Amino acid sequence: MRVSLDGPDGWARGWIGKGQRAPVRLRRQQGGGGVLVWAGIIKDELVGPFRVEDGVKLNSQSYCQFLEDTFFKQWYRKKSASFKKNMIFMQDNAPSHAPKYSTAWLARKGIKEENLMIWSCSPDLNPIENLWSIKCAIYKEGKQYTSLNSVWEAVVAAARNVDGEQIKTLTESMDGRLLSVLAKKGGYIGH
Repeated sequence: MRVSLDGPDGWARGWIGKGQRAPVRLRRQQGGGGVLVWAGIIKDELVGPFRVEDGVKLNSQSYCQFLEDTFFKQWYRKKSASFKKNMIFMQDNAPSHAPKYSTAWLARKGIKEENLMIWSCSPDLNPIENLWSIKCAIYKEGKQYTSLNSVWEAVVAAARNVDGEQIKTLTESMDGRLLSVLAKKGGYIGH
């Protein structure tokens, strides 16, 4: 997810009462800059959020290094062998996620074919996409930020307010989402 200083799309919406002045809004090119955020959800747990270092362009190599420094060192290494064996690592088809370099690197880390899902289809199938609704809290009432650190602090604060039940609902809805997509595509569902 990318968060910018001026909001998700740089636009402000709302009502202005009769006799009230419109609030002053900063107008900056490209939303004034932003912060790239990575997070994951597993069962009822939020993994992250982790901030991508300013100025880093995520290609396959930098994405793998980012995962090493954040996901693997700060979270994954603490998990049991049985958890790691059963975990499914799901990511979208972003240019840094799908190349052979990234998939081979993940395989060396123990996340191999049966534990790796790369979705090239509907983002509706990826439960993390629904978690990015935290942007509503970050930009409540047209909030703008004056620094990248302040918008990052807002992301961290919003993430702290996401509870385990909310995450569990998203992850447990995957079976229904998959069945719905398969049914729409005429796919076979059986044992």
